[in-house]
Amino acid sequence: MKTIIEPFRIKSVEPIKMTSRAQREQYLKDAHYNLFSLPSDDVLIDLLTDSGTSSMSAAQWAGMMIGDESYAGSPSYGRFEEAVKNLMPFKHVMPTHQGRAAERILFSVVTKAGDFIPSNTHFDTTRANIEAGKAVAVDLVIEEGKDPASEHPFKGNMDTDKLTAFIAEKGAENIPICMMTITNNSGGGQPVSMANLRAVSDICKGHGIPFFIDACRFAENAWFIKMREDGYADASIPDIVREIFSLADGATMSAKKDALVNMGGWLALNDDTWEEQCRNVLILTEGFPTYGGLSGRDLEAIAIGLEEVVDEDYLKYRMASTAYVGDRLIEAGVPIMRPVGGHAIYIDARAFLPHIPPLEYPGQSLACELYLRGGIRGCEIGTVMFGQQPDGSEAPAAMDLVRLAIPRRVYTESHMLYVLEVILETWENRDSLRGMKIDWQPQALRHFTSKFSYTDTKSKKEAA
Repeated sequence: MKTIIEPFRIKSVEPIKMTSRAQREQYLKDAHYNLFSLPSDDVLIDLLTDSGTSSMSAAQWAGMMIGDESYAGSPSYGRFEEAVKNLMPFKHVMPTHQGRAAERILFSVVTKAGDFIPSNTHFDTTRANIEAGKAVAVDLVIEEGKDPASEHPFKGNMDTDKLTAFIAEKGAENIPICMMTITNNSGGGQPVSMANLRAVSDICKGHGIPFFIDACRFAENAWFIKMREDGYADASIPDIVREIFSLADGATMSAKKDALVNMGGWLALNDDTWEEQCRNVLILTEGFPTYGGLSGRDLEAIAIGLEEVVDEDYLKYRMASTAYVGDRLIEAGVPIMRPVGGHAIYIDARAFLPHIPPLEYPGQSLACELYLRGGIRGCEIGTVMFGQQPDGSEAPAAMDLVRLAIPRRVYTESHMLYVLEVILETWENRDSLRGMKIDWQPQALRHFTSKFSYTDTKSKKEAA
């Protein structure tokens, strides 16, 4: 097989500031060991998130020039709506400034205190928006999804037996909607099968529960269905996408992922009553329904991005570039979430640093070390992000991961080779890493703004 090359040429470049280890030590200390607090200029390879960090195409930049900024009835909205409905044929589509705005609007309308919202795995902002209304976010991912070493091809699947039992226990009247995140970001970027989506949809319909999809990486999920699920090898990506959303009653979307743009999102749904209520909240908090907090330029870029993201040459390159890194880490014995997902590499920090207990945040320690050694910024997805309970207590998360999210169409092979070198160097020196503690934290979403320091516990190397 020939080398899979980037299906694009580079037309504009942005310089990267090179830094020394001594400089990075000071930068990290100034940021209180929270990578979210680092100025991006001080980061060499930024893998904090794939959200809003894509490089837009020449066609998208050209489309922005014809963006119509009319307050109401902009033709740019018409092109946006047509592009969304071409892939997600819902009755109503409301633009928002990003995905979490769509979540907030939806949950403010459909949930009340004491309700339960089951999902495969809720992501951080989704969970926070649910809990802000005193409802309860519940994760029902399959057991294989909690095991980083499992090779199950669809580890993002929801456990349908648990869902059925949960509905029986809590009562369908207390479950206003059921959600599925594709791909399952908090669970290591793992995909959901079409069979599982259909089974969950059927269970929800049987109990009169609306079924919604958190759709931000829908194209990557469709690619995995095409590659891994029987009966879909010859199906086109757009047709797989349409089948996915035909099973749902609505969707929230962060366009900053699989619409290949830097800002935007939407809420899509079929229910007329909910649409009216959501539209009123949209007007109050985001903007008129035909712009929803976005400029016409943004709407144009999204419409074009939705055409580009389902291109199979793009998706083949995207998945291959992520697998390139993951496969080499596996060969070197580095514990990562397997099989390799689409948008990120997830290092299993708990297995990488078994000498650091979960409540000393091995994921945060590893993420800081990758920055110190190579200027790479990743994101802890583990006990820092999910350990804080609604009552203020703390418990270890199901997994402690470090996500290295790869921005779309941004980094080249040499950048990723550098990332590999830094990870492998850290792996060789893993016994020198120490646990961490939180010196200050907010009441919710603490991973964004908490302040950290190292514990007094000796590292494994020091103890020896």
